[in-house]
Amino acid sequence: MPAEGGHSRPSQTASGFAALDAMVRPRSVAIIGASDDATRIGGRPIAYMQRQGFAGAILPVNPNRATVQGLPAFASVGALPQAPDVAIVAVPGEAAVQAVDDLGAKGCRAAIVFTAGFAEVDEAGAAMQDRLVAAARRHGMRLLGPNCLGLFNASINFYPIFSLSFEQGWPIPGNIGIASQSGAYGTHVFAVSRMRGIGTPVCITTGNEADVSLGEAIGWMAQAPEVEVICAYAEGIRESARFTAALDLARRNRKPVVLMKVGRSELGGHAAKSHTASIAGDDTITQAVLDEFGVVRASTTEQMLDIAYAATKRIYPVGNSLGVITVSGGAGVLISDAADAAGVPMPPLPEASQAHLRSLISFCAPRNPVDCTAQAVNQTELFPQFLETTAADGGYGSMMIFLTQTAGSTTLSPKLRPYMRAAREKFADRLWVLCGIAPPEKVREYEADGFLVFEDPTRAVGVIEAMGRYGAAFAAPPAEEIVVPQVALPATTPSEAEGKRILARAGIPAVPEKACGSADEAVAAAQSFGFPVVAKILSPDILHKSEIGGVLLDLNDAEAVRAAHATLLARAAERAPGARIEGVLIAKQIKGAVEMALGIARDPVFGPVAMVGLGGVFIEILKDVSFRRCPFDEAEAERMIRALKGFPLLNGARGRPKADVKALAGALAALSRFAAGADERLLSVDVNPLLVLPEGQGAFAADAVIEVEAAP
Repeated sequence: MPAEGGHSRPSQTASGFAALDAMVRPRSVAIIGASDDATRIGGRPIAYMQRQGFAGAILPVNPNRATVQGLPAFASVGALPQAPDVAIVAVPGEAAVQAVDDLGAKGCRAAIVFTAGFAEVDEAGAAMQDRLVAAARRHGMRLLGPNCLGLFNASINFYPIFSLSFEQGWPIPGNIGIASQSGAYGTHVFAVSRMRGIGTPVCITTGNEADVSLGEAIGWMAQAPEVEVICAYAEGIRESARFTAALDLARRNRKPVVLMKVGRSELGGHAAKSHTASIAGDDTITQAVLDEFGVVRASTTEQMLDIAYAATKRIYPVGNSLGVITVSGGAGVLISDAADAAGVPMPPLPEASQAHLRSLISFCAPRNPVDCTAQAVNQTELFPQFLETTAADGGYGSMMIFLTQTAGSTTLSPKLRPYMRAAREKFADRLWVLCGIAPPEKVREYEADGFLVFEDPTRAVGVIEAMGRYGAAFAAPPAEEIVVPQVALPATTPSEAEGKRILARAGIPAVPEKACGSADEAVAAAQSFGFPVVAKILSPDILHKSEIGGVLLDLNDAEAVRAAHATLLARAAERAPGARIEGVLIAKQIKGAVEMALGIARDPVFGPVAMVGLGGVFIEILKDVSFRRCPFDEAEAERMIRALKGFPLLNGARGRPKADVKALAGALAALSRFAAGADERLLSVDVNPLLVLPEGQGAFAADAVIEVEAAP
């Protein structure tokens, strides 16, 4: 339980997402605006459900007809013989608002609103959408849309959707769900999947998301037995709590999520003032959230479906590595390059294993990739030994066999396939991928044997990498609940000195320093710390002091400190004449430290996000940074630090002493708790540099800016 005075993140349980059952898995459906014409928006769902055999009640509402497509029609919602679980609303404007109100009064539990002309159009439409939502909430109804294409659940032949895609074919059996903010693109993914022979029995499109969001659609799939793999398409995340709860539930239930997120933009508002915000565009923060929950991001439809197809095998290697058996040396080089680019290790076979394979074919190249050459398919009895040795001795999490056209050969594939099937069955915990060219019926045979089949080995490497990422995410222990303090922010942006005092109370110590109102005070402070010292102008209005020459280093005696005091006051008067000056800050100058930067940016969707990277000017030049949603613990902070390309600078590169990574991680985690405990007036925090001393000696803030929106 959270400690008194603290709070923790909200969450949503599987039972909470199951509240959408009435919408996605109903026993009865009403159609408001039902049409006798099966080609119209109000007619297609009826035609689809009748054709496919939906077993529930279909209740058309049309005041002008006694029957609709052979079904009894009802003149109004009030005339319905029962309260439907869900209703399709396909009437325009205010009539849609009235229909939702009438449905709620009847006892309907959910509505799927096809009608457009709401918030996507103008302010008047937005106001009408507000009335639509209010009508639903008065009655405890859930609402999909408005301006949505609908959904389908082929497992129960439920098709409350007006897409034309079913004219070319129906969903095929499978376990992949599609959640999409775009109706047309969601059904595009379905249609391409069907053409590739990939089964997608469930698709939910969310339209304007006036109520049900993409996150809830993902969350329903995360707890639904119909779905084992989730494909999602997002143009923008409108709310975070249900979205992150859904991703967390999917991870806990070992259901991979592959997401295509389009649209990239910079954080607005305070980017110019905050180093952190200036390099943390919305897309960067979204990516950090996806990484947190083990979501794999796709950039193309092909890539999305490749990953989803591979995930249907439900083999997610932990500590993934790749072993390759190839009949082509050139393909082996191509695969090795792709694996290196993707970060998939390809460790060599043990020397004894390599020697054994050379004893079979003296001119083979058995390191890894294992080039068995065409001789192994000329003497097919040798092929199983290459398979067995590589799989058994290499310990690889994933295995790839490159056979090119041999995979479809009418003379050789019947001989090789039993060997391959036997190896896959013996090492069933591995992810097995075949790269080859074969007719569709032959491909299906290999897939029935348990192989993923790709023509392009580069695409195959991409999905192998993705399966390893899922494996790491699913194997990670569940995050412990983090209790954060209640943080009282100052009324306005504090000075550097006050900012560092605030952060020190939060667990981020500062270098020894003192705010001085006179030159004599400055000299006394310097003498108490010991030379050399640093002098800085102290003002809440000058956030980046170096830009006005407001920082002076290497002050080695009292005379230098007096001169620095005068210089800083003169520069401030000249270069920032309107700034409030609180004096000069004297701080002990620390030598032999690694300069790091910590920061907080407030994302409009995900709230405070923490950053760590190399300090000084390098953060903006190199942008070698890690981001994570707040709050998090010290273990996660250390993972962020170790993910930096510059981590060797902290880990004793080129004879340097190892830095105090533990202290750095502690400061980063403390900053994340501070940000999570503060209210929305906290706009940003920059601690740059944070001086990280050698191992065991700590880490100290040398400069800090806390940007706060003025209290009303």
